[in-house]
Amino acid sequence: MQTKTFNEALEKFKAIAFAEKFDMLVAIANGGVIPAAILNQRLDVELRLLRINLRDSCQRPKFDAPKLLSPVDFEFKGRTILVVDDRVKTGATLKLATTLLQGAALVKTFAVNGTADYALYDEACFKFPWII
Repeated sequence: MQTKTFNEALEKFKAIAFAEKFDMLVAIANGGVIPAAILNQRLDVELRLLRINLRDSCQRPKFDAPKLLSPVDFEFKGRTILVVDDRVKTGATLKLATTLLQGAALVKTFAVNGTADYALYDEACFKFPWII
């Protein structure tokens, strides 16, 4: 499996331009945690987690649909939110996340790889440089 270098990915993180001004990042745990932390170095906004899971560590589906593993435990109503995940294959996890965040002023999505409002790559599957 191909791997991107950390520096290559960082350059993409630095170069991406956002049309909106976000006041909250919501990382899909676990895959979105590191990308959200990198983005937060630049955006410097509140960072929260949504524990949603669909796939195992080998990217095989564990469930028929994404599952919320713990309740949403933060206030998001009226906020401008960027939901961050690592890889988008079907979009089901991001769809669940945006549904859970109904009541926010605006919800946009970000993926390191895949289809989202903002994405660094939209390529065949590759190994992220922060995966050990």
